[in-house]
Amino acid sequence: MPKIEEGVKLDFKDVLLRPKRSTLKSRAQVDLKREYTFRNSGQKYVGIPLIAANMDTIGTFELALALHKHDCFTAIHKHYTVEEWVKFASENKDVLRNVAVSSGSGENDFEKLNEILSQIPEIKFISFGGGADFVMLGGMLAGHDQCTGEVVVKESGRKVKQFYGMSSATAMVKHHGGVAEYRASEGKTVEVPYRGDVELTILDILGGLRSACTYTGAGKLKELPIRTTFIRVTQQTNEIFQLHEV
Repeated sequence: MPKIEEGVKLDFKDVLLRPKRSTLKSRAQVDLKREYTFRNSGQKYVGIPLIAANMDTIGTFELALALHKHDCFTAIHKHYTVEEWVKFASENKDVLRNVAVSSGSGENDFEKLNEILSQIPEIKFISFGGGADFVMLGGMLAGHDQCTGEVVVKESGRKVKQFYGMSSATAMVKHHGGVAEYRASEGKTVEVPYRGDVELTILDILGGLRSACTYTGAGKLKELPIRTTFIRVTQQTNEIFQLHEV
């Protein structure tokens, strides 16, 4: 008989941070930067550990330029050519410390990866994972000018951009000509509201992170895990005025 796990598994929506005594006088005092040494490459990274996902609508060179201004990281998607990488690297050498080249698992993928790394030795290769050293963002960054795709204007006048998972039928048709017989589509394709430049979204995310640190008394992001106490809740926000929000 199959094993059934009876314990309740909590999600993000099930908890809130418990506010604690804080000596911080302003959110501006919070230090969000972390320093990591990658296990396999030995390279060091200093920056804010938010990483844009290596999806072809998100992990773009354009988004990397925007995130670099705030010392955030971008995992560039694997569908750029070697020539495009060389051009980007030659024009934006200071950005390379905040980007990583990602790769597929096929022989051709590794050949292209090796060629990119040989021509741009200062670039990082994604070979780390696990834990919460980094938080990867996908949908939170979707719909902006720096994301791949055209802005579509609906009959209602609403502007949207397409956002899809890399295991969706959309991605497989685009990059492989279709869904292989032995596979199934495991991702969604959705239309998200067009959100303009990503700058305001980045500032909003970083501001929220500083607020979380301030409420828990963490002067540095590194201190947040040891200062955090979660409160289990049935509702995170008061939605009584949600219909009237402007």
